[in-house]
Amino acid sequence: MTRQTPNAQITGGVVFERGAIAVRPLALFFRVVSLIVIAAGIIRITRIFEAKPGWQSFTFYTVQSNVLCLVWVALLIWATVRDIGKTGPRGHSTPSARWSAAVMMAITITMLVYLIVLVPMTFVQDSDYVPFSLTDNLIHIITPCLLIIDWLLFVPKGRIRGFDPLLWVLIPLLYLVYAFVYGGLGGEFSPGQHYPYPFLDLGAHGVGGVALNVLGLGVALVAVGYLFFGLDRLLSIRSRRAAVAGPGRGRGAAGASGAADAADAAGAAGTPGTVPTGSPR
Repeated sequence: MTRQTPNAQITGGVVFERGAIAVRPLALFFRVVSLIVIAAGIIRITRIFEAKPGWQSFTFYTVQSNVLCLVWVALLIWATVRDIGKTGPRGHSTPSARWSAAVMMAITITMLVYLIVLVPMTFVQDSDYVPFSLTDNLIHIITPCLLIIDWLLFVPKGRIRGFDPLLWVLIPLLYLVYAFVYGGLGGEFSPGQHYPYPFLDLGAHGVGGVALNVLGLGVALVAVGYLFFGLDRLLSIRSRRAAVAGPGRGRGAAGASGAADAADAAGAAGTPGTVPTGSPR
């Protein structure tokens, strides 16, 4: 059963507003579970509670992006608890929809590079590394999926700007600067290894080869970012149309739907907000 209110669509007792579920207790439950799972992955890969922690793990983008997710989900939990206390169980609790999208993209990069680049390389380099272990799945696949699901289900849509996918690429680019400086100064990502990932090995590929690898990866990531942007626009438009499509919908409702589409197009150009800025082990 589906019915509309002036600002929301209610389907099967679940409230949808601006393209996302507006039920804070449900979001809180999902985010608490996500926090536990993300923390478990970080603990396993870094072994921080063992006698000899793997501190070098923190030099990899994989771990750094997982830590970013841990901090962001903790912030989401805090915002959700705060909003439940202040305004009740209905609504969204996301400090910034654009930051949510940026963090989601940062960890999506981790999953894509792992599945498309790193795992295939292990099968052609005669490596003793075995992919898809529990720890690998936690930090490379499960955590990214949790952040993508959180964005899909609980973050209001229509807030991402058209240039945001370009800004999202700054996150891995900043890591590349760090990696090359750290490795160039003698820092080791693994014993005797001054690069974090095989496709960044200057000794094997040369400056030109690494530059081409980075350029190709950057173009692919921007393309994925615009897929998320397109999905954000689509969900926002559908939500606006559903909100104005009540009983007796006619020319007036159709006009409101057209106005909603125009509002989404304008939002893509100027909705307020901000954007922030390892090899399988």
